[in-house]
Amino acid sequence: MCGRLANTLPPDSVAKLFDAVPANTLPPVPDYNICPTQQVAVVTADPGRRLRPMRWGFVPHWYKSPTDGPLLINARSETIAEKPAFRAACRERRCLVPVTGFYEWHRTREARLPWFCQRADRTPLVLAGIWQDWGEDHLPTFAIVTTEANAAMAKIHNRIPVVIEQADWGLWLGEKGKGAARLMHAPAEDVLEFHRVSTEVNSNRAAGPHLIEAIDD
Repeated sequence: MCGRLANTLPPDSVAKLFDAVPANTLPPVPDYNICPTQQVAVVTADPGRRLRPMRWGFVPHWYKSPTDGPLLINARSETIAEKPAFRAACRERRCLVPVTGFYEWHRTREARLPWFCQRADRTPLVLAGIWQDWGEDHLPTFAIVTTEANAAMAKIHNRIPVVIEQADWGLWLGEKGKGAARLMHAPAEDVLEFHRVSTEVNSNRAAGPHLIEAIDD
């Protein structure tokens, strides 16, 4: 599972990195505690690449309102092609979610302990997503694709977001034909780095760069 994000990437730099046209208005950065239902800048190719804001929380077309059913912030790679909510988007509307990192929680008997996860090489972390416009107002919404955790993440949680490497961005976006399904796997063990952070981030109201700073475990 992936339940919170952190993003310090300047939109103009992201647009340049992906050779994408940025929307006129994008979510402000830095933001060290991005929660579900908030706006996140994602990259789509429809057909040209665009950097555009979307609501984090995929809304199926049959929902009568964005809160008409469960909040779908993640889509499991193992069932994404079969679930009625996701199967069309999986084939036709895939996106990339560039962020600095994400938070994951390790549950113990006493507490939920947050960890911050980022690329070991400190380059932008690009997560696999699917998206859909919902309703008459065409509200753009997305979910992050997750898969079974690798050995490193399994010590914290049993799920991990799918990470898309630069060489595969075009394939995931549908620019290079079929074959995106093969990308839905856990990253190699050395791609991500994890460290414990303060439980302050357990609150969705918490803010500030100290949220991603390491603490003694």
